[in-house]
Amino acid sequence: MVLLERSKKRAQLWKKATVHFLLCFLMGFFTGFAPTGEPSIFSNRVVASNRSEFSPQPVEVLLNQDMTESGDFNRSLMVDTPVAAPTRSNDSEPATFLEEEKEEPKLIPRKLIIIVTPSSTKDRFREVLLRRLANTLRLVPPPLLWIVVEAQSDSSEVSELLRKTGVMYRHLVSKENFTDPEVERDHQRNVALNHIEHHRLSGIVHFVGLSNVYDLSFFDEIRAIEVFGTWPMALLSANRQKVTIEGPVCDSSEVIGWHLRRMNNLTDTRSPVHVSSFAFNSSILWDPERWGRLSSAQDTSQNSFKFVEKEVLEEETKLKGIPAKGCSKIMLWHLHIPKGTTKNNLLDTSLNGDRR
Repeated sequence: MVLLERSKKRAQLWKKATVHFLLCFLMGFFTGFAPTGEPSIFSNRVVASNRSEFSPQPVEVLLNQDMTESGDFNRSLMVDTPVAAPTRSNDSEPATFLEEEKEEPKLIPRKLIIIVTPSSTKDRFREVLLRRLANTLRLVPPPLLWIVVEAQSDSSEVSELLRKTGVMYRHLVSKENFTDPEVERDHQRNVALNHIEHHRLSGIVHFVGLSNVYDLSFFDEIRAIEVFGTWPMALLSANRQKVTIEGPVCDSSEVIGWHLRRMNNLTDTRSPVHVSSFAFNSSILWDPERWGRLSSAQDTSQNSFKFVEKEVLEEETKLKGIPAKGCSKIMLWHLHIPKGTTKNNLLDTSLNGDRR
């Protein structure tokens, strides 16, 4: 009897399990045929609970119809509750690229510096001094143009030297011969200015002697010249151990006087401006109307250098002292080389001048 009862209970348990299994199978089978867009009973409950607990609730702003038509509604609501426009993942990269472009600083182009250097075949140290000056100009940030003028000769030393400097240059040759070296240098400067005027080279022109020694900040200063600029210069003598200052006396950037070469000599008619102590905008050579004048360099018997030197002294209102803070800083030294100097002594003198 006990065994029969146990077998009946086991049979009932198997029947219940079989019925539950069939019910679950049928529920799953018919649920698979239901459309995916319509959530089931269980999914509705889960989604509703997730939205209420985690997702932010939508904010709706209701506006009165009369207010929207008249335009007198409170616009602060629109500011306080901004609506983010839908963005695609592909548009994020171009947007960030445009933002980076806006943040980049604007590049300010530098003015062209035009260096004019006369060169004489009678100078024993011409090659050494040209190499030394080329090493200085190579360190100046571009754009820079070096115009070297020499008398006509059969030698190609200057041409070969300029090709190896790494500096943008133009090599000009004057066909006339002179016995006075100072007159020859003035003529070569006129040859360079005529070349600048003919080709309309726009930049700041500065006359550089082969014996000049520069502070590199000098070239950054002269790029700021609008019309004319001038600065003090130290004249060094190797055998006299003496330093003489030539150039302007300034109040801030305004020129109020000049350092005289000879204080007691009233008959000295030379210009107080040294040829290497001023620079000017090259456009005054071919575009005088831009600066409010009627004459140009072509109206002065082709002596462009004398024309510019005269304009520097007469145009006081357009003359700017460099550096701007009182033009008291010396950035240019001129070395006086005695006749009996050798190449070794010249190199020692140049190094001492650079150290000063």
